[in-house]
Amino acid sequence: MALPLYDNQPTRRAPVVTYLLIAVNVIVFLLSPMAGAVWTQDTQARKCEQTAFSFHYGAVPKELISNAQQPLPGEVLAECRPRPYEKTPWLSALTSMFLHANWLHLLGNMVYLFVFGQATEDRLGRLPYLIFYLICGYVAAYGFAIAYPDSSVPLIGASGAIAGVLGSHLIMYPRSRTIALVLSVLPFRLPAWVVLGQFFIFQWLAVASQQESGTAYVAHIFGFVAGLGFGLLSRHSRAGRRAAALAGWR
Repeated sequence: MALPLYDNQPTRRAPVVTYLLIAVNVIVFLLSPMAGAVWTQDTQARKCEQTAFSFHYGAVPKELISNAQQPLPGEVLAECRPRPYEKTPWLSALTSMFLHANWLHLLGNMVYLFVFGQATEDRLGRLPYLIFYLICGYVAAYGFAIAYPDSSVPLIGASGAIAGVLGSHLIMYPRSRTIALVLSVLPFRLPAWVVLGQFFIFQWLAVASQQESGTAYVAHIFGFVAGLGFGLLSRHSRAGRRAAALAGWR
């Protein structure tokens, strides 16, 4: 895997929305029970608090498909006895985009968003970029729910939405150059399509191998494909505007 550090695609304005998304994700993490392990011991009570928080604000596939709140698993009720809560499933797909399991999960997502989100925001515009980001997150969450409709494991993380950003960047800026750490050690200057292509291939191989993991690779694939679609629409729209402008000069 290559970890991106910098992308050389120039931008015309400050990526305010990208910075705002990163800030919101960091603040939500620091205020959530997930951040407790950063400065306190990870006790059973803390784990129960984190579990209850994940079920409350995470996107549970079974709830997304049925659009109805489901009872908590029996083992969670027995071990943690969480307080009862009311939940709107479709809204949980939104709140889940701003939750992270631990600091490493948060850091990895924010690095990708920082490196590749800036140019995408510059191309789409601030409000369209924000809408695009949220749509990709919803596509990722519901795509995973369709693939695993009986799953009761809550999805949390911005990975699906960020995968959409990566997909759009691959289409809109395939020739940009990215400084990346290969094998997390060696810095190389690579074409963006190499870094982003290996991201998608890794997700696909992980799903194909049917390996058990806490990572929702299928959600990443859905988000990435949604980003590819938006990228193609953006390129087509831009090409159409350019052709119309040239026609106006004739």
